[in-house]
Amino acid sequence: MSIAAVPDREPGRVLVVDDNAANRYVFAQWLRRGGHDVQEAADGAEALDLLAGAGPLPEVAVLDVVLPDMTGFELCRIIKKADATADIPVVHVSASAISVAERAQGLEGGADAYLTKPVDPEELLATITAVLRYTRARRTAQNLAERLMLLNEATLRLHGATDYRQFAAAAVQGVLSVLDTDSASVYLSLSGQPVRTFQLDGHSPVVSEPLAPDLLEQIADRVLGTRTGARVVSMPVEKWRQLVPGPPLAGDVLIAVVKAHGGRPPVCVAISGERTASEDDHRLLLQIAQACSLSLESLRNYAEEHALALQLQRSFLPARLPRPTGVELAVRYVPASAHTEIGGDFYEAIDTAGGLLLVIGDVAGHSLEAAIVMGEVRHALRAFASEGHPPELILELLDTLLTRGRPRPATVTVCLVLVEPGQRRLRVANAGHIPPLLVADGTTRFVTEHGQLLGIGGASFTATTVELTRPVRLVMCTDGLVETRTTLITENLDIFEAAVAKGPEDLEELCDVLLQTFGQGKDDDIALLVTDLEPVQD
Repeated sequence: MSIAAVPDREPGRVLVVDDNAANRYVFAQWLRRGGHDVQEAADGAEALDLLAGAGPLPEVAVLDVVLPDMTGFELCRIIKKADATADIPVVHVSASAISVAERAQGLEGGADAYLTKPVDPEELLATITAVLRYTRARRTAQNLAERLMLLNEATLRLHGATDYRQFAAAAVQGVLSVLDTDSASVYLSLSGQPVRTFQLDGHSPVVSEPLAPDLLEQIADRVLGTRTGARVVSMPVEKWRQLVPGPPLAGDVLIAVVKAHGGRPPVCVAISGERTASEDDHRLLLQIAQACSLSLESLRNYAEEHALALQLQRSFLPARLPRPTGVELAVRYVPASAHTEIGGDFYEAIDTAGGLLLVIGDVAGHSLEAAIVMGEVRHALRAFASEGHPPELILELLDTLLTRGRPRPATVTVCLVLVEPGQRRLRVANAGHIPPLLVADGTTRFVTEHGQLLGIGGASFTATTVELTRPVRLVMCTDGLVETRTTLITENLDIFEAAVAKGPEDLEELCDVLLQTFGQGKDDDIALLVTDLEPVQD
């Protein structure tokens, strides 16, 4: 935590550099009687040694212009050039270098004030007070600007958190960096469970642990009462320990509590008050607590929408698949990782008058809207299939539905494979989707004929006929399984084809192997439909 702001007239540490022992003694005595802490040096080298020492740096340097080893102007330039001492204000004093040109030279060289001897003690003290006041104000502003930058960075990390564990760790680390404190605790309700996340010092790990169900509300009641809003209070450590068991904090505890409307649980942030807290500390602690509250609300809303979209998407997928004679099916659906948006991948297997219709598709985009479009397309597809339409006409009907029947445009890729009765013929109609892969007697080939994706309009589709004279394995998938950002899709399909050819005979095992090989770390949904077809012999 930063040290409280020093009042304008608070004495400071002053370095007096003068080769005349009598002058140096007089200046030092005047300054000490004014309450200042004074260091003395007889020349430039001794002054630089003092500045390079382990002790605290002076807040202002009073330099005689005429020194035995270098001029005060040169010493000032050295002080201002070094990063460690550049902010130390310099006051030049001289009995000989008193012309306008010399005084201008000193001020242009970096000095903050210039006095000519003889100097009145009141003038010296007033000048030192003015220089300290200006310097402290500038340092306070710089410090606040740096802390506001840290607050901005902490807020960005909070908003960038993709799960509750990451969020809680970002909250603690943000408090530690912004408040420059050794220990911090953040009290949140994550998925309905109150949790305390804390770090006791810079070398300890961030720890999260569950809290008693009512502890979070008790802390908020102690700070805010029954009101909503935000407030910062300082609490004696004894009362804090009675209210909150461990982790131990040194000194009084500074607590910020934010309680929004709508019945949401409060957010509490506590730091050690071992050092005196400034008004800026109070304001910054409150701001980071408010940032935690807002970011947590966004994360909650996202998690709720994500869960709803995932539930909706799963509800659109078939609960069970048909099992006609001579056909074996295995399917896998893997949603995108928890921190990404829901996609619109889907699969279907529909018994129709013309045979078994196998479907795999993907709605463009990742959102709740994509999941809704997927549901609409799936229901329409089932209706068109039940009416006995061939695959190519089903695609045309779906294209018309998407281009004319929706308030907002949507595009979809779909591949339909109609397995005619007896499993001796396939009719493949593809609207811009990953081509289906056929495997028979150790040979493989993609059925690459396809039309444009759905939702653009104006397209006509055709079906490719594949005659089956022997058992065939049909593999259909969405692009989430085979696409990567760094490799051409054609290269990935070649690798996928080889993996299928060498894969297990068992369908379920093959699905697992393909997901393990190609489906790890993907940020898109994956649908996989594998079918073994045994043609009926005449």
